[in-house]
Amino acid sequence: MKDLSPTFRSSAQALTVFRKELRDACRDHRTLWVVLASSVLLAPLMLWALSFWMADMQARAEQRQVWAIGMEHAPSLENFLARQAYEIKVPPSDFEAGLRLGRFHEPVLRVPQNFESELVKGRNPSLTLVTDSGNQRVQAAMGRWGQLLAAFKQERVSLAMAMRGVSPELLEPLHWQEYDLASAFSRAASISAILPWVFIMAVLSGAMNAALDTTAGERERGSLEPLLMNPVSGLALAVGKWGSVWIISSAVALLSCASFIPAQALFKGEVLHSLIQFGPTQVAQSVALLLPLAACVSAVLMAVAIRSRSVKEAQASTAIVVMLFTTLPLLSSMNIIDAQGWAALVPGLGQHSLMGRVLKGEALSTWQWIGPWGVSALVVCACLLWVSRRWKKSVG
Repeated sequence: MKDLSPTFRSSAQALTVFRKELRDACRDHRTLWVVLASSVLLAPLMLWALSFWMADMQARAEQRQVWAIGMEHAPSLENFLARQAYEIKVPPSDFEAGLRLGRFHEPVLRVPQNFESELVKGRNPSLTLVTDSGNQRVQAAMGRWGQLLAAFKQERVSLAMAMRGVSPELLEPLHWQEYDLASAFSRAASISAILPWVFIMAVLSGAMNAALDTTAGERERGSLEPLLMNPVSGLALAVGKWGSVWIISSAVALLSCASFIPAQALFKGEVLHSLIQFGPTQVAQSVALLLPLAACVSAVLMAVAIRSRSVKEAQASTAIVVMLFTTLPLLSSMNIIDAQGWAALVPGLGQHSLMGRVLKGEALSTWQWIGPWGVSALVVCACLLWVSRRWKKSVG
């Protein structure tokens, strides 16, 4: 038992340091509330805004209105739109400026004076669709005009061929139909693809302040040197401080994921309600994937910040770490990086990919659960050994 006493002593020391650091972190109410509020509210607010945008698109589609200038020169097109139950409206005189400035959100069809005469002669009259590619709401309404004009063109071609005794079916040598393999979860994941990235940001924000305060902050306040003079091993001190940072980061991740469940009640319209299915099961799986990431991020931030003499200097040093953990998932979502195989084990990148599969309702294999924990354990051990050695040198 004598051989085990140093191990028990180090564990007790690490637990004491853990309690002390966790208590100190909780005393900083202002920083704690800012981190919690920003992390917990970020995902619900983004999807709440998305639900308003989708509800607006749905309401505009149900209104069945189109905007055009010079429609009196195209009675055949006007008749076709009326048969499709569309109301033709005239835009304001300054609609082009409104499109550029974002005050007007509808594409406008401009009809030339010779449209109908050219159409009767069998020529190809030109129409102009005035839009603004920088206005997202206008671009969302472009598809409506595209479908209407394509249907009008098809109708004119069919009538012309029928008058000449030619079957319109000659223009359609084959028929095809779409068979969508995506489940409801997959369709929801295409909309909620931002959630994994937001949850990773919550982990980073939760660990950032705590990791910097417990390392560079202690040094800046002058309280690190007296702490190192206590009969506590460097490794026990590192483990205790890291444990408090991990707990805080994990708590922020848990609250960020869990807050999305009641936030779904704020969604405007029924589109997101019918698509997004993020319940307690998805919360539990996401948190289980985020816990090893929180452990890894906490240790890496401490290892980087330990060399800094002030919090401001540490923030500049850890900016690279934050950039890596946020950029890699974005590159994966844009299919620039294939998050399969070895890439799925990279902290941050792997969690983003696996949480995407969770949102799609796919089952994860045992190795996909074990892999992130194993890699994070190796990174944590390496970083904590580095931190403990740096503190030993400081004492020396």
